[in-house]
Amino acid sequence: MKEYRVKGLTCANCARALEEQIQSLPYGEGATLNYNSGKLRVHERIDLEKVRTILATDGAYIADDEQAPKKRNPLLYFVGASIFLFLTALVLERLDIDGVSVVIYMAAIALSGYKTFVKGLNNIIRFRFNMDTLMTIALIGAFGIGEWKEAAVVAILFGMNEYLEGLGMERARRSLDMLLKQAPKEALLISNGQTHVVPIESLQVGDVVLVRPGEKIPSDGVVIEGKSSVNEAAITGEAMPIEKEKGMSVYGGSVNNEGMLHVQITKQYKDSSLSKILHLVQEAQETKTPLELFIHRFAKYYTPFIMIVSLFVMLVPPLWFEASWHDALYQGLAVLIVGCPCALILSSPIALLAGMTRNARKGVLVKGGVHLETLGRVRTIAFDKTGTITKGKPHVTDVIAYIDENKLLYIAASLESVSSHPLAQAIVQKAKLHHITYKQPEQMTTRTGSGMEGKVDGKWYRIGNERMFDHQLFTEQIQKDAEKLKCEGRTIVFVADEQRILGLFGIADEIREESKKVIQQLHRIGIRRTVMLTGDHKKTAEQVAKQVGVTHTFAQLLPEQKVEKIKELMKNDTVAMVGDGMNDAPALAHAHLGIAMGKGTDSAIETADIVLMQDHLGKLPEAIVVARRVNRTIRLNIAIALSLKATALLFTIPGWLTLWIAILSDMGATIFVSILSLFILWEKRTI
Repeated sequence: MKEYRVKGLTCANCARALEEQIQSLPYGEGATLNYNSGKLRVHERIDLEKVRTILATDGAYIADDEQAPKKRNPLLYFVGASIFLFLTALVLERLDIDGVSVVIYMAAIALSGYKTFVKGLNNIIRFRFNMDTLMTIALIGAFGIGEWKEAAVVAILFGMNEYLEGLGMERARRSLDMLLKQAPKEALLISNGQTHVVPIESLQVGDVVLVRPGEKIPSDGVVIEGKSSVNEAAITGEAMPIEKEKGMSVYGGSVNNEGMLHVQITKQYKDSSLSKILHLVQEAQETKTPLELFIHRFAKYYTPFIMIVSLFVMLVPPLWFEASWHDALYQGLAVLIVGCPCALILSSPIALLAGMTRNARKGVLVKGGVHLETLGRVRTIAFDKTGTITKGKPHVTDVIAYIDENKLLYIAASLESVSSHPLAQAIVQKAKLHHITYKQPEQMTTRTGSGMEGKVDGKWYRIGNERMFDHQLFTEQIQKDAEKLKCEGRTIVFVADEQRILGLFGIADEIREESKKVIQQLHRIGIRRTVMLTGDHKKTAEQVAKQVGVTHTFAQLLPEQKVEKIKELMKNDTVAMVGDGMNDAPALAHAHLGIAMGKGTDSAIETADIVLMQDHLGKLPEAIVVARRVNRTIRLNIAIALSLKATALLFTIPGWLTLWIAILSDMGATIFVSILSLFILWEKRTI
């Protein structure tokens, strides 16, 4: 089977119809067209020209195909032109130029709904009942009663919904491409004392590679020579660099900060941690089912039911009760008009569009109506720690000085001023906050994996972790202070001169100011569980969890372990995952709903269903409240539409149903659900 990327798919149902047509071709058995991932798999011997022709009937095409149209989706322009024509017709109606306005309404309908109308007619001929069939019946019903304006509104709204759905899904499909850009492409293979640049796919277990400062480690392995700090945020979400030396494991995709490392490969790239992340995201994209399919399933039964009822009303009274054929046909036509699904079709899209607009005003980008519906059903929210609940940037939380504190900050900042290490920058920033003026050291020597020493004002000082110092320097008080910071999950940096320890710094990831308040608000609006998932150490995670008030905490998790936790939570609740890093992408993709921070990695933002554009959690509770209101409105709209239609149908029993009552029930329901949906746009205090 060969695989192709397809662009321009407009809906899940359309993709299924295209798939069936492709499967009917010679060698088409087993062909699959996945709407979520936009991937087409076909036999190598299938006639691709015929496949292109089938795809083109829905405006889709094979990406990177020389014959593919290199243009934007024309549906947007058609809908825009339809709106212009619709407004023009309204003006002409005001001027009592009805004949011309009807022609313009028809032109607007043709631009927005001609493809749907053609597909709907084909479905009717083949006895297939889906959204296209519903739309076609709605348009035919509107034509039959002369409601050109209503037909134009329905066609335009459906066209807008179709375009937005396709646009949101296409953005989600790009998530895998964004992830692939994060992966290293080449490695420096050491062979017979020489280095050679090779593709990472060619690396075998046992090969030794050289990783220079600033480079990505090509695949999972073990350090056999060298010392350095390694940033593993892409894999574990750990904000703090991890010191690596001989015998320690490293993950593919993590970044070497300063020293030279010789790494022996323990897993081929296809089996590495980074490759697993890419696979997990791809798997999730290809198995997630859009909730919009509900209306298609409903239409499968609703439309045939209305047609059967209409036929019953037309035939039974004349054949069995000697009623007038004229009256029976009249009543049957009225039933068909009552059965026009305009109100049902509008029950959802207007409310969803209003909800998405309302959230967009608050800086919450929802990529599709299905995701807004899901947000309203969420009862458990899982958060990544680093960059989500915390800022993802080390800062000094504790300064324990055994000399004057300002002098300690001066010495430490002077030594660290020449380093780009995140911990060094945190200490320099602390000195700046205290308005300490520092200077670069006169001499400097770096000890990879431990720290550095340098001369400041003619005197030698050292700064680094415990390995940098003789343990005889650690008095009982220093050990007690250090142990206290360790218990609080702090990373410790010591400062000493040639005789004694001068002080120590406790460094941690800074908690976002709004995190505690947001967690409290979420609990207040009925979120049952708030869960923190992190690759950080258990003590650090527990300290953060205690401060912000989440109900459950799981620490030291790799991306695949986060996915497993998400799957466990999903067994009992609708679960949202909030994250910002590349390592969060699999969990974002597997959860019922993925929510990304606005300044997170491109892969997280593209994979997620919702993006908090302001890069903080502050608007999340209100977004959930709006989503719940949208869901309540949709349910109420459907109930009202069906109730009005059911009431009108009951009028057929005594023979009271007239065309006017049928028109009023259909138009009344349509107008009512539209107005009710637009109320969502009204601003009011929500939490």
